[in-house]
Amino acid sequence: MPKLPIKEEPRGLPLAEPEVVELETDALIVGGGMAACGAAFEAVRWADKYGVKVLLVDKAAMERSGAVAPGLSAINTYLGENEPDDYVRMVRNDLMGIVREDLIFDLGRHVDNSVHLFEEWGLPLWVMKDGKRLDGAKAKAEGLAVRNGAQPVRSGRWQIMINGESYKVIVAEAAKNALGEDRYIERLFIVKLLLDAKEPNRIAGAVGFSTRENKVYIIKANGVLVACGGAVNVYRPRSTGEGMGRAWYPVWNAGSTYALCAQVGAEMTMMENRFVPTRFKDGYGPVGAWFLLFKAKATNAKGEDYCQTNAAMLKPYQDRGYALGSVIPTCLRNHMMLREMREGRGPIYMDTATALKTTFKELSKAEQKQLEAEAWEDFLDMCPGQANLWACMNIKPEEKGSEIMPTEPYLLGSHSGCCGIWVSGPDEDWVPEEYKIKADNGKVYNRMTTVNGLFTAGDGVGASGHKFSSGSHAEGRIAGKQLIRWCVDHKDFKPTIKETPEELKKMIYQPWYTYEQYKDESTDPSVNPNFITPRNFMFRLIKHTDEYGGGCATYYMTSEAMLKVGFELLDMLEEDSKKLAARDLHELMRCWEQYHRLWTVRLHMMHIEFRKESRYPGFYYRADYLGIDDSKWRCFVNSKYDPEKKEITLFKRPYIQIIPDPYAP
Repeated sequence: MPKLPIKEEPRGLPLAEPEVVELETDALIVGGGMAACGAAFEAVRWADKYGVKVLLVDKAAMERSGAVAPGLSAINTYLGENEPDDYVRMVRNDLMGIVREDLIFDLGRHVDNSVHLFEEWGLPLWVMKDGKRLDGAKAKAEGLAVRNGAQPVRSGRWQIMINGESYKVIVAEAAKNALGEDRYIERLFIVKLLLDAKEPNRIAGAVGFSTRENKVYIIKANGVLVACGGAVNVYRPRSTGEGMGRAWYPVWNAGSTYALCAQVGAEMTMMENRFVPTRFKDGYGPVGAWFLLFKAKATNAKGEDYCQTNAAMLKPYQDRGYALGSVIPTCLRNHMMLREMREGRGPIYMDTATALKTTFKELSKAEQKQLEAEAWEDFLDMCPGQANLWACMNIKPEEKGSEIMPTEPYLLGSHSGCCGIWVSGPDEDWVPEEYKIKADNGKVYNRMTTVNGLFTAGDGVGASGHKFSSGSHAEGRIAGKQLIRWCVDHKDFKPTIKETPEELKKMIYQPWYTYEQYKDESTDPSVNPNFITPRNFMFRLIKHTDEYGGGCATYYMTSEAMLKVGFELLDMLEEDSKKLAARDLHELMRCWEQYHRLWTVRLHMMHIEFRKESRYPGFYYRADYLGIDDSKWRCFVNSKYDPEKKEITLFKRPYIQIIPDPYAP
């Protein structure tokens, strides 16, 4: 007889009293995704020149770590013939006017170099030849390369098509080759950053544990770069029951980047921003290639293009200077779709049949077959579950459309969202002084946070969205180089950790000690009056945020009164976090992931409460402040946690426009 889920045996390795491993390095990189791989690749180039020790630690295995782990069918940021100024304008337009233009411009002028490296390392890029598309394999066979001048296949102004099922494997291999086997540790989950005991506001290292052995790692470091991705499962997913693990963004991203940095006092920015992507229903398959490459349209149940029928909804935003570009901001496209659903004109469909038939008219039979294969490959590259869903539901995309729907909210800073950490821009004359963070030595270090010696990249950098995979890698390289510069400038610094190894060990393994103490007081390990399992903790968390923090349950609507109730529930959850229990290493990892999620989503809701407007309609709504108020809120909302007082303060920072607005009269 199969066992009920609550009676399942532990899945991870058994817990036992851990061994404490103490390490020292100069530069510590936390994470293994695109940004961390970029940081490692670039950091080593400079570290070896100056005798700086580098160590990378990753919760997973780098080949399949981060958002790109399943693969991709396109690189979403490649400038090519476009100018960095226009890249800034595109990002600013999509994120409703409040972005760090210095960071975006800085990224735009470097990102193509990372893409050329990917191709050099073996990633197949599609190219155009004689007016025809060649996929990456054919391009390689003919010796054509984008880095050597071949024209890439565009699916939109900023995206290029790739054969990307092994994208992350290729990028991780380059990072590992640069590091060498003795400078990275996989399956090591960092759960807390450590401040220096002698110097205020100075990073000193990190502590974590192995997910494969009973070992606690205490790592002293001169400088630390945190790039652990965004946050998933901070809101109730639309997929429930047997589909519970299905989400758009990778489920292992637990908001660790935000929680780790916020807890040591790093200033956060735009944490109210979130991304609610429209995706194929249930399978979460990507829609970008269908919109951009195959020119498909989304329709309501009547077959109407609701972006046309609801065009008047844009006027209030256009009157304020928004939504004036050729592409409607992502949140406003959601805004129009949600109206259709609320007023009974759903479901919403991607009209794949018309798109393919329209395109087929201009193609030969062989080219039609190739296009059909590309339509399926779009999913097989990065979301095979969507292809499986089509197959099991007897959906032929060339014959009928498929439902699309807004997902649950995600918190991230590299895709079409911009929440994250406030960092310094480049130390150049055109960058406003307000955007430069002066370190203890008076110098400016690009992508350093407000904590001395603490850097971030990718999802970690706030107010700078639309980096995607290539931009995250490039930003990792920018930050990695600056991390080494920091270590060289502080080569005589000796970090001091105020906590003892025994205290850190007990803190990290507390969920196991709790379980061992109380495990015999119930017959079911998931139901006990003295502890809570990480699974049940997560269910409570996502129920609270979904119902009171603007989740799917309320069509992304919240208010001051609803948030107040949500904070009361999260406060109780914070109390119960001290009673989290773990039976094995897998559950210990889950305990710390849920705690990071709690920290992250609570910051998110605090920022939403502070900003008295609905800056991102379609992503979330303040029922008590439904409009955009530029007179008071054309600014960054930032927050800072005081590790000594254990208090969070929220405040405004000015938005400064650097790149001229082409739509100005």
